[in-house]
Amino acid sequence: MIELGDLPAWFYRSLAIVLGLVWGSFLNVVIYRVPLGLSVVRPASRCPACGVPVRARDNVPVLGWLLLRGRARCCGVRLSPRYPLVEAACGLLAWAIVERAVLTLPESTSVGRAGAIFVADLALALGLVAVTFIDLEHMYVPDAATYGGTLLGIATFSLRPPLTLGEAVVGAVVGFVVVWLPFSFGYRLLRGRTGMGLGDAKLVMVAGAWFGWTGALFALLAGAVQGTVVALTILALRGKIDEPEAIVREKEAIARELEAMSPEERAAAEAELAADPIHEQLPDGVGQARIAFGPFLALAMLEYLLLGHDVVSGWVHWLVIPF
Repeated sequence: MIELGDLPAWFYRSLAIVLGLVWGSFLNVVIYRVPLGLSVVRPASRCPACGVPVRARDNVPVLGWLLLRGRARCCGVRLSPRYPLVEAACGLLAWAIVERAVLTLPESTSVGRAGAIFVADLALALGLVAVTFIDLEHMYVPDAATYGGTLLGIATFSLRPPLTLGEAVVGAVVGFVVVWLPFSFGYRLLRGRTGMGLGDAKLVMVAGAWFGWTGALFALLAGAVQGTVVALTILALRGKIDEPEAIVREKEAIARELEAMSPEERAAAEAELAADPIHEQLPDGVGQARIAFGPFLALAMLEYLLLGHDVVSGWVHWLVIPF
């Protein structure tokens, strides 16, 4: 049996960074295609403007974008800086996971167990990165990420001692209910609209499955604090919070479709849209601005994953919670 101490630390670090960069490249495909309902497997990577397949040498994470100076080789269209940003973030996260979750293990730990811990933590981190960019652009959290993340968290509880199976399950339930009950169900009863979407509740459910109920509460608290700081900063600098361009384009396209419908079809379509929080007409006012909360929940979960239980406990020591 190969033990963790049988191989040098630089090997684990190098392998982790490479894996993070490669999966980050694939994550760009996921972020672009999932909101459009497209397969993330076929076809292979193509130019978003003209559809020409991307050459292998141009698809090298980060380096490919830099060598092309941010423009497609085929048609010269400007490529979003999101591509190298996502790839670099995944590489750095993989490195951080190795440092915090693998190289801190006893040297007698089997490489198999260390690898399982790394793969599980990296899967969570990659899912959170995907959720962040999808929610920022489209203001929704894919069910595949939340349900899959919850199941994976419960299935791998033994990799995160002293967490037990019961604590993982209870954490998932608490994580969902603590958001859904007051901020979705209750908020709609009181104010006639949703305060937080079900996607956010499901994301806190993921936190509970991975870190127990205290982790779920931390994700909600830290996410709310950091989200509020960012929202106030944007309001102070710009005076308003604009909706993402993708949402604006979607609403414009829907408006054109509604105009072409018969009165009966339009009434049915408008009733269906009224159930979607994205299409709710918000009252005027600074306090009514809509902002994606998923990225801040994801950030809080990454903080819990990487900083560790003791550090997070100190960060919120003023709360009367038995961390």
